Amino acid sequence: MTIPMRTLLAIVGFVLLVGSSATLIAQDSMEGIVAVVGREIVLKSDIDGQMEILVQRDARVDRKDARLRQAILDQLINERLMMTKAVEDSIEVTDEEISQRMEYQIQTLIQQFGSEKRIEDLYGMSMTKIRREFRDEIRKRLLVEKIQQRQFGQTKASRADIELFYSRYRDSLPQIPERIDLYHIVKYVQASAEKTKEAYNLTLRIRDSISKGGSFSDFARRYSGDPISASNGGDLGSVDKGKFVPAFEAAAFGLQPDEISQPVETPFGWHLIQLISKTTSSINTRHILIRASQSDEDRDTATARLVSLKSRVENAESFEALAREFSDEKETQGFGGAMGQMEITNLPEEMRATLIALKDGGVSEPMPYAADPTKPGFHILYRKRMIASHAPTIDADYKQLEQMASYEKKQRLEQEWMLKLRRELYWEVR
Repeated sequence: MTIPMRTLLAIVGFVLLVGSSATLIAQDSMEGIVAVVGREIVLKSDIDGQMEILVQRDARVDRKDARLRQAILDQLINERLMMTKAVEDSIEVTDEEISQRMEYQIQTLIQQFGSEKRIEDLYGMSMTKIRREFRDEIRKRLLVEKIQQRQFGQTKASRADIELFYSRYRDSLPQIPERIDLYHIVKYVQASAEKTKEAYNLTLRIRDSISKGGSFSDFARRYSGDPISASNGGDLGSVDKGKFVPAFEAAAFGLQPDEISQPVETPFGWHLIQLISKTTSSINTRHILIRASQSDEDRDTATARLVSLKSRVENAESFEALAREFSDEKETQGFGGAMGQMEITNLPEEMRATLIALKDGGVSEPMPYAADPTKPGFHILYRKRMIASHAPTIDADYKQLEQMASYEKKQRLEQEWMLKLRRELYWEVR
């Protein structure tokens, strides 16, 4: 069957928000409008379409399952109640937000269904029409997300909440799996001065070619080292002030529309920036990124530094003190290289095997590290201690219990809020 456009909301995650008191839908429910929520409606085809998506994901799903159809109706009513409330509260969604989300949704669909052709077959229309038809549904989804964020984005369990949660669910809480208290020191591979100069000169030549009539977008597609924006001709979209690294942002805000910057150096490499438009609080730009290539010698330099630091730990120096002084990763450097307590089974196979072979207090040989693909490097791992699987306690597992309690609190508040909206706003099941 062809899936109705209104089922976009289910494509990227079927999540039931709360239970509901809506009357169960008979399997032979009449065609057409199933429910009215404010100025929104729920159609039988909406429910059929979401059922079809679930069948696409799991062939065991029964299209005639009345309880599941009821759950879908409840979800759709709740979403439309939130849309109604968002409009009532003057929450707004920009065209730029809609466009960015639409492209993300399209890429998600391609990953799930395999190709654009498969998506066109499922929806019974071209990709061009899908993009056009998606806009209103995306606007509504963003309205729902914004009002949810406003209501519950800062929800966090207090100490009292956690203690109450623990006392209530202690006997049914799952075992805390085996974890490792893990630290690391990172050294990024730094390109040589010669390679950096080569990248700068290439950036200048590209700028010169564009100044003589070349297309910025075409050069971005051919040369930019930022693959995500390169595929869009270097377009970075509209970005709020403070989101870019300082050197990039300062240069971009100093440009006039259509003006192209001189080469700008950031930790990512050399950039050419073209201003599309700007406001006092945001900027819309294109860029071309030229990275300095890294040699085997550069990589050997990074690993040699780590081998030296490993030797110092083995000679009784503090790993955490060395991480604070020498690690290149700012996110963990200030915490002595702490990566947190991590489930051993969730680690990559090579890392897991290396850490299991170490003893508590042991340090690994240098291993490749690329948490940020723009910063290839190496790291050494420090196994501070292995923590056996155990029943959770507040003293030993506070953070894990805080996450559980916060989730439970948010779910409970969402349910209470939805019941309140159902009392205050107009809706009915036909």
